[in-house]
Order: sequence, then C-alpha cells, then structure tokens
Amino acid sequence: MMHGKLMPLALLAVALAATGCSVEKKGSNGNNEEVKIETPVGGVKVKTNDAAIAADAGLAVYPGATVVRNDRNNGAADVELSFGDFHLRVRALGYQTSDSPGKVSAFYRKELTRYGDVIECKDDRPVGTPSRTSEGLTCDEGKHIKINNVDRHAEAEIELKTGSKLHQHIVAIEPQSGGTKFGLATFDLPSEGKESN
Repeated sequence: MMHGKLMPLALLAVALAATGCSVEKKGSNGNNEEVKIETPVGGVKVKTNDAAIAADAGLAVYPGATVVRNDRNNGAADVELSFGDFHLRVRALGYQTSDSPGKVSAFYRKELTRYGDVIECKDDRPVGTPSRTSEGLTCDEGKHIKINNVDRHAEAEIELKTGSKLHQHIVAIEPQSGGTKFGLATFDLPSEGKESN
C-alpha cells in the first residue's frame, strides 16, 4: 500500500500525464526560480526572481530598501494563470527600510501618480480624498497585500492604491521597530465581460 502522503502526488502525476501536461522548473538558488505548468487548456507560471519582478511591477524600489525574506518564501513572486479567456497575474514584493512610514508613503504617493489618481486606505476605508480613483477603484475592493513577519501589535497598515478594479497598483505600508516594512503589488484581474467603473 502506498504511503498516505505519496498517494496525492502519484495521482497528480497520472492526471498530468493523461492530460498532456508539461511541468518545467528553472533555477534553484532560492532567489531565481521559475515553475511553468502547461496543459492543453491553459497554464500556470510562477517566478521568484526579485530583480526581474521588481522591474516588471512598474514601481521603483524605495532607495536603500532591502528585500524581506523568511524561511517559507522569497521576497517576491510573480504568479500568472491563463486558461482560455481567463487571465490573472499578480506580482508582489516585500521590503523593509530604516526610514519612517511617512517618508515611504510620500515616495510611493508620488511614484503611483503615473498610473492615475492615488487613494489612501486604512481598514478598507478611504483616508482623505479622493475616496475612489477616476477608473473606479475603491478601498473596499478586497485586494490586499500582507507583508511577511509584520508585527501584529503595530498600528494598522496603510494602503496606497491606483488604477481600476481590474488593473491595480498597491503599496502597503506598516511601521516596524526601527523603520518600515512595505509591500508592492500589481494585480491584473480577469474581466467578467467588461470592466465597470
């Protein structure tokens, strides 16, 4: 009898072989890895190269910031799902700096303006104006990013957002002792027929 933990892997291998699926893995140094799964109906790509993802995310990295890593993950991920007309892509990076949350917020508020109106959110509610981007993005859209190992006793994180419901740039900023942790994310979400504002 096959060991309980191996059974799901064996079933997955049989299913992948039966569907004509291919799995490709490149790199293995922990900071530069790519996994690509292709099937006749679509595929999944996951990349973890910090520098490439930062360049592709469309936001500058705060000067002097360092990547946040822990035992479970790298500092960045680029996940792309594509099945027929369904396309989803998320790029996320975590950083830390000794600078204050105010300095980081001011830097990214200016950086995000190249994508349109910037809204500031705290606890899914707008802080100040505007409370919605001209493309219809609001604070309660449900797309949030969390930064690795953030002190849960710190004050609630602030999110700066720009874009539309389907194409978003988000910066989550949270104080930590001696500085700031922040996350950068871009979301390209599947449309349900057409984008609504």
